Amino acid sequence: MDIKQTPRLRTVGRIAEELNQPVDRIRYLIKARAIRPAALAGNYQLFNSHAVARLRYELNLQDARRGR
Repeated sequence: MDIKQTPRLRTVGRIAEELNQPVDRIRYLIKARAIRPAALAGNYQLFNSHAVARLRYELNLQDARRGR
């Protein structure tokens, strides 16, 4: 039996919590790196796991440049 899973979409707040980062830093990266939401729900932007992985990569890149 092939069961198709629904994608797990996250809000900016949930991503910030998951990555242990301030919401403003996540919002900045989304805007600066033109990371597109997978869906919109009202005024909420919802991001898939690929977007979260890209945000994690960008955060690690920033931290490496700063010597953290």
